[in-house]
Amino acid sequence: MMAFIKQLSLFVENTPGSISKVCRILKDNNLSISTLSLADTSEFGILRLLIQDSEKAAQVLTAAGFVVKTAEVLALTVPNRAGGLSEIFDILDKHNLSVEYMYAFTAGNADKAIIVFRFENPETALKEISGESVQLITSKELFA
Repeated sequence: MMAFIKQLSLFVENTPGSISKVCRILKDNNLSISTLSLADTSEFGILRLLIQDSEKAAQVLTAAGFVVKTAEVLALTVPNRAGGLSEIFDILDKHNLSVEYMYAFTAGNADKAIIVFRFENPETALKEISGESVQLITSKELFA
């Protein structure tokens, strides 16, 4: 089971049309965004994308002039109920795992959310939480 999911991070200017340019390039290359996150500063944003063919996406976006970085992230299912996320953080805290950032989405099942985590040390995080009662989502499952 390959638990890590390749995430693309792009630096985009905080100008009108920057994100639509990314979307247009992906559309023109028949690449679909499964989920995304945008964090911004006054001058630029970091657009984080999960795309099934991340290699092709990185190639076409780099060719279009974007700075593209890849990172390994983990996706976990979280029960959509009071305390669901707290239970996940109890496990992370138990193992002293540091979260760099995270974002969430739902996909067809209102009972659960999927949370994407970028850990300070992804290999250690995977090793520590694999023995716990968490449900990791693989790339295959995410993009099915």
